[in-house]
Amino acid sequence: AGRTGDAEFLRAEGARLGFAVEIVERIVQDEDGSLEAVSSTATRAALEAGDVALARDLLSHPYFVRAIVRHGDKRGRLLGFPTANLALDASNRLAYGIYAVRLAVDGVVYDAVASFGRRPTFDDGAPLLEVYIFDFTGDLYGKEVEVAFYGFIRREAKFESVEALIDQMGQDCAAAKHILARG
Repeated sequence: AGRTGDAEFLRAEGARLGFAVEIVERIVQDEDGSLEAVSSTATRAALEAGDVALARDLLSHPYFVRAIVRHGDKRGRLLGFPTANLALDASNRLAYGIYAVRLAVDGVVYDAVASFGRRPTFDDGAPLLEVYIFDFTGDLYGKEVEVAFYGFIRREAKFESVEALIDQMGQDCAAAKHILARG
């Protein structure tokens, strides 16, 4: 934190506390061929931009969150897209938007699409991660789930009508399925 540690500090602490330290290259190649320094700052910047693909490259695994599924206002169910509602920590830097995700619960992983944001079409409320799980029936209330982010679909938007939102949600589901099929 704040550049107070470096490779030599880690080596010394490893020797003192008995853990191995291997120093690796700080550079990763982005999809467009540009080079990006691997750092927590670069990872936060990628998440703030919604670039979960770059964050995955920087972290060497998909960015993920864990949270307990809570009750919401049941609006997703009324729209035909019931969601698992998750309140994320306020320190979360993820950009508001729609994402292709995978949700893990009870040892099973499901493909899904998620909206993170304030729901501007309805209430501009507190930020919430709402996950629509494809081909799922069951009760997740009170369960801890893990949501891993695989692709950014679009920014959060306010829609002129509920019908326009429902149409876009169908398109978002198709886009998420396409992203997840690619791996």
